[in-house]
Amino acid sequence: MQILIGCAKDMVATTSIAVPRCSTPHYLKEACHHAMQMAGFSPNALQQLLGISSKLAGEVFRRYQTFFDDSNPPIAAITAYHGVVFKHMQLEQFSSDDFDYAQRHLWITSFLYGLLRPLDGIKCYRMEGKVVLPQHDGSMFEYWRSRLTDAFINSINADDGVLIDLASSEMRQLFNWSSVEAEVRVVKPNFLVVKGDKVSMPSVWAKKCRGAMTAWLIRNRVADTAQLTCFTFDGFTYKGDDGGSPVFIAEK
Repeated sequence: MQILIGCAKDMVATTSIAVPRCSTPHYLKEACHHAMQMAGFSPNALQQLLGISSKLAGEVFRRYQTFFDDSNPPIAAITAYHGVVFKHMQLEQFSSDDFDYAQRHLWITSFLYGLLRPLDGIKCYRMEGKVVLPQHDGSMFEYWRSRLTDAFINSINADDGVLIDLASSEMRQLFNWSSVEAEVRVVKPNFLVVKGDKVSMPSVWAKKCRGAMTAWLIRNRVADTAQLTCFTFDGFTYKGDDGGSPVFIAEK
């Protein structure tokens, strides 16, 4: 079973979380090429390109200016991202064996690096899927789609042909998703909140649940999708199946 999660915009350059090793990203050459192009933009240009504040643009500018510095060592991707999903994975509780298992079963999407394994060493960056770099004919979504789809499908089929999709729907645009669905079994858990007579899917709760489920799958070495019904988190419990997607509901 393979698991897919998306990258986070918030990142850290250092971490106290110990990992067994750092590996080399498969698409490191491509990532460095992208970073070199991003380093050629001014803070004002980055602000417009990424749709961010001037303060954040200054930080992104500094990140790309020091991207290739030896004084800026890479850290494991799973510890570099600092968004809600990653915080709720509680990585400080992972054992060395947990990280090794994650390395074989977890994929992290990245607009700069394409696809990452958790222990791949990366630098802090900021990138959006809609960005069109000067030397590209299309967006980052289009750039990666032809490069990632077959490799991703092959990695899933080399396991057991099952993908647990815990990434946001935006990340599907990095692949020819219809081909992925045609070649492997995709299971996408849904997390719903019931409040009175209203049912919703608040983004923050979905992210928390995706992080918690990712950690649960890894730490329990879950290899059978039937076991997904056993997952619980902060009031969320399995309530049924919707077209092949397990549904978890909490009353808030």
